[in-house]
Amino acid sequence: MSDIVVFGAGGTAGSRITAEAVNRGHRVTAAVRRPEAVSYLPAGVDLVTGDATSAHSVRELAPGADAIVVAVGGGERALWRDAAENLITVLRDLPNPPRVIHVGGGATLLTPKGVPLLEEPDFPEEYRDAALGQADALAWYRSSAEGVTWTYLSPPPLEFHPGERTGRYRTGTEEPVTDERGRAVLSYEDLAVAVVDEIEHPRFENMRFTAGY
Repeated sequence: MSDIVVFGAGGTAGSRITAEAVNRGHRVTAAVRRPEAVSYLPAGVDLVTGDATSAHSVRELAPGADAIVVAVGGGERALWRDAAENLITVLRDLPNPPRVIHVGGGATLLTPKGVPLLEEPDFPEEYRDAALGQADALAWYRSSAEGVTWTYLSPPPLEFHPGERTGRYRTGTEEPVTDERGRAVLSYEDLAVAVVDEIEHPRFENMRFTAGY
């Protein structure tokens, strides 16, 4: 059993990761900015006020944790880089820093031409700021996360929706995982399975991975 802190536990990904971890016997602290607005987390979760971009929050919640999951969203471009930088800066000063699992963006995955999807000319403009923010966070982990073990998980770039928990998925690293029809697909529920699997049985330490059917 692990002690897991989930920042953004009230969101689409964070709530499913929280539920998956609790259902598998882990102790979970659900950190959200407005606990009063969250009413759908499973029994046994410790719901607290917390912000991944706040040094105070991380210092308060990190001691004793085995893993910190970052599943934040809905902010401006700087949100994801700020969260990554704040976490690494605070955690590296702890004697036994917890591992960081960052739920990132699919648009940072590479096309067959070897360029990030977000750099394609037809990339939707309405998603650009979030995609760039997640790219900034990934670059930060890769360049500046010495002293803390991290993993960045990219979901499929397009077909990623709430759905069924199958408990199965395949993994890759830099390019989307596609099925026999060339589609990169995953449910939020199976993303949560992949996150908790990685906490229980680490395979992608200090690197990015992706998952799909």
